[in-house]
Amino acid sequence: MINIRRKPQDEVVNRLGRVQQAARQGADACRQSAVGAAERIGPIANERVMVARGWSAPRLRHAARYVETGLAPRVSSFLSDVAGRVEPPKSAAKSGRGALMAMVGVVAAVGVAGAVATRRGAVRDMAKGSGEHSGSATSADSMTVSGADADGQVHSPH
Repeated sequence: MINIRRKPQDEVVNRLGRVQQAARQGADACRQSAVGAAERIGPIANERVMVARGWSAPRLRHAARYVETGLAPRVSSFLSDVAGRVEPPKSAAKSGRGALMAMVGVVAAVGVAGAVATRRGAVRDMAKGSGEHSGSATSADSMTVSGADADGQVHSPH
């Protein structure tokens, strides 16, 4: 059978205290040993780190030059070639659409230029006509000028 006898509380507390004290002493001993080892090894480790840095720096520079001059151009041309292969072929409709849009733009520009020229011509004609008939304006002339629409077209009354 199982013995369920309890130990007195004081005895358990004493054992716990002794274990905690032993743990503290062990941690202090480890800490002191680590400090001593660091004091002995520190200068040697610093020296070795400097040696390693001195050895690796020229190799890193060499690798950087190789990447810039040798590897990067190869990778760039490879990627350009792959992009050319992956890109879908240009359809004729797109180039035709661009030409069509250019033609529409040219026609629109010519139309606007023609409208402006026509308008200037109409204004010039009106100015020339009013200068010639300034002294003897008849009712027909006043009808012509006042009866003109926005395009300069004159409509006679019926």
